[in-house]
Amino acid sequence: MIKRGKPTKDGQVKITFTVPNDQPVGGISLVGNFNNWDPYAHPMERKNNGTYQVSLTVPSREPILFRYLADGGVWFDDADADHHDEHGGRLNPMVIEHSPVENGAADAIKKAVRRTAAPRPANGMPSNGTRMSAS
Repeated sequence: MIKRGKPTKDGQVKITFTVPNDQPVGGISLVGNFNNWDPYAHPMERKNNGTYQVSLTVPSREPILFRYLADGGVWFDDADADHHDEHGGRLNPMVIEHSPVENGAADAIKKAVRRTAAPRPANGMPSNGTRMSAS
């Protein structure tokens, strides 16, 4: 699981990586272009629930490439990554791309969409005749 924070004013974002407890037993490290693929730079901490976790702060506008490395030289990937490289079992880097929406722009966009959204038809039928759900 990958949890991204909001970009700060200085262009940094905190990203937390969590590996489920069904992954290889032993130590796990997060390695990538942000640490020159150093397996000792970002060891993951084992939590009480058996998951492994590590957080790092990176520039919010630069994609990062990463993989996990478990004891015994076992490399594995995160299914929640935004992109998987076409090389399959090789490096197979993941890319996390950060949204350029900052400084309240997201709220302004939401308000504009609410103001311009078309009202829902009273009979629950859009103009193309497709039935809409009642929820």
